[in-house]
Amino acid sequence: MAGDAGGAYRLRCSLPGHQQDVRGLARGIFPDGGFVSVSRDRTARLWAPDGLNRGFTEMHCMRGHSNFVSCVCIIPPSDLYPRGLIATGGNDHNICIFTVDSTAPLYVLKGHKNAVCSLSSGKFGTLLSGSWDTTAKVWLHDRCMMTLQGHTAAIWAVKILPEQGLMLTGSADKTIKLWKAGRCERTFTGHEDCVRGLAILSEMEFLSCANDASVRRWQISGKCLQVYYGHTNYIYSISVFPHCKDFVTTGEDRSLRIWKQGECAQTIRLPAQSVWCCCVLDNGDIVVGASDGFVRVFTESSERTASAEEIQAFENELSQASIDPKTGDLGDINAEDLPGKEHLKERGTRDGQTRLIKDNGKVEAYQWSVSEGRWIKIGDVVGSSGATQQTSGKVLFEGKEYDYVFTIDVNENGPSYKLPYNITDDPWLTAYNFLQKNDLNPMFLDQVAKFIIDNTKGQTLLNTNTQFSDPFTGAGRYVPGSGSNAVAPMGGVDPYTGTGAYQSAAAKAENIYFPKKDAVTFDQANPTQILGKLKELNGTATEEQKLTEDDLIMLEKLLSATCNSSVETPTPQQLQTLWRAVNWPEDIVFPALDILRLSVRHPTVNANFCGEKYHVQFIRLLLKFLNPGGKQANQLLTLRALCNCFVIQAGQKLLMEQRDEIMTQAIEVASSNNKNIHIAFATLTLNYAVCLHKVNNTEGKVQCLSVINTVMEVVQDLEAVFRLLVALGTLISDDTNAVQLAKSLGVDSQIKKYASVSEPAKVKECCRFVLNLL
Repeated sequence: MAGDAGGAYRLRCSLPGHQQDVRGLARGIFPDGGFVSVSRDRTARLWAPDGLNRGFTEMHCMRGHSNFVSCVCIIPPSDLYPRGLIATGGNDHNICIFTVDSTAPLYVLKGHKNAVCSLSSGKFGTLLSGSWDTTAKVWLHDRCMMTLQGHTAAIWAVKILPEQGLMLTGSADKTIKLWKAGRCERTFTGHEDCVRGLAILSEMEFLSCANDASVRRWQISGKCLQVYYGHTNYIYSISVFPHCKDFVTTGEDRSLRIWKQGECAQTIRLPAQSVWCCCVLDNGDIVVGASDGFVRVFTESSERTASAEEIQAFENELSQASIDPKTGDLGDINAEDLPGKEHLKERGTRDGQTRLIKDNGKVEAYQWSVSEGRWIKIGDVVGSSGATQQTSGKVLFEGKEYDYVFTIDVNENGPSYKLPYNITDDPWLTAYNFLQKNDLNPMFLDQVAKFIIDNTKGQTLLNTNTQFSDPFTGAGRYVPGSGSNAVAPMGGVDPYTGTGAYQSAAAKAENIYFPKKDAVTFDQANPTQILGKLKELNGTATEEQKLTEDDLIMLEKLLSATCNSSVETPTPQQLQTLWRAVNWPEDIVFPALDILRLSVRHPTVNANFCGEKYHVQFIRLLLKFLNPGGKQANQLLTLRALCNCFVIQAGQKLLMEQRDEIMTQAIEVASSNNKNIHIAFATLTLNYAVCLHKVNNTEGKVQCLSVINTVMEVVQDLEAVFRLLVALGTLISDDTNAVQLAKSLGVDSQIKKYASVSEPAKVKECCRFVLNLL
């Protein structure tokens, strides 16, 4: 059974340590009673029980991934490794294998072409991995033995069954597949959304959980025996208690739920929106990891329960949380009809029962604890304060102030939904986000937008700036034939065609952002400064590398020829001198790379370096400077040079041929926190998207979509985000396969947050157009 019969789970301890979301957990073999956690902070941590204070001590912090770590499992002990091994999978496409007493990987498994998001171990050292690349791989020690292909979308969950040779995979294509000896024996259908977790009950039965907020119990034969409902949002993780069929689940509704005899016996709320993962220890204690970076352990044992002070601190943190009433988890809320605090004097009827009360105009949620015999506050219900525009000027919703909060009834018998709106918002984008958030039919878009416009009397604060800015450079756009540097003086002008972008204040905007047709380049230059730095560093070069006065004059003429639209053509001697300069040592080469960045836009220079004769040496040189351990100035200028190569046919051809190697190395560099590198990398991705849209190369699109999905989690700068959004829109325009692939990778949920960015407006506008396609 799951711990002492009839007991309720209470907090054992909260463990800080991770700097970002905890995405995976696994019960450990050594030390006894321990576990491993992995996080978006790129680390795995081994925890051992601390007998003195009922908590856990961090034994090791393991590093080996260059990107987020998203899953973990334990490989059982063998003669060679009697304490077992720890396997972690990450967004860097790799699997790292650690011993329990080392912080560095024993070895790294490479082979997946996208993020590894699930791992499971079997007998004799076998390991099964699932990836966003739609495949699962079977590994034995350090070798890939077979690849399981058949799913049409990302594989989020994998499990090796006790019977030798049987394996399960769960996918974003909504199916589960059973495999034997590398062949798909059966496909299980029933879930209505992405399958996120699997758990084994016996040789004949297993459980699955999904984004459709349900858990299903299956027979290996293919029959679905039972469907469990309780969660009100995505279920991310499922774990089974030892030696019984009871289980636990966690999800996007801030809860851990404990299921006994097929019923949800206890609901534990957490002060974090996303409860990503859970595992059950041998003693029945439950470990959960969440989006606030904390690992928390819950227990039925009174001996292991946290002190009164620790439990009070947890309850205080929980009571300060904001609960969104739209989840439906608290029922239909009418603040005016709610009783006061005296209602809490009545005892609850079951564990986890919720009760709402109104105290000083605020709606508070409480949950009944059978073990404590009292009501515990689990948060404030936002959006039910009773405030009106007349009394406060603003309406509170989800902790924020709005000009309006409307109640929308989609149909007579269904629930009502809250729609917050500020007069500075775009009514169409607000309507779109409302439908998406509440999973309502997109056919209501016009109706909801019109409702907003009618009920706000058309109040909007639109940008009335009549000066057009290029969305990439922020500068006035050059319009051919209108003078040397004339700026188009029209309001809201399309940056690509010069035509008006908006029909009216209430009409949908035209998409002026994608598909992008031409490469975006880095043209800004100060030749005097560049040459000055080059001359200064030339003085520190060795005698054989030092440039002569004639060489420096040649580079000056080359810069002039390529920056000032000069009629002069760069000469072979100038190009030879530039080649010598870009082969300088890493610590002094950057001004030479800057000259290369500017020069490669010229057809003569581009054809020389990207043509048949020198392209191998050219690419080798640039990849050398893209080394993740290299100097950031060189990485930045190399990325910009690669972007500028796209303006001429020879450069396009070469970069498309070398796409896989360039993007694989460039994404390593993009994992840094340098804003300018992020913008340059986003531009490189955009330029690849422009080319891929023309040739419709599926493999290339897969790589770029995956890259965008990964980098979006790292990038903070909104200019970089904007360029990635344009790249994404360009890749999926006019291509239903690319749209499906983007959906399977979860790109839509990754970018949704940018639909509410207020400045710069181009970010939210472009995001809205991408979401419309998805």
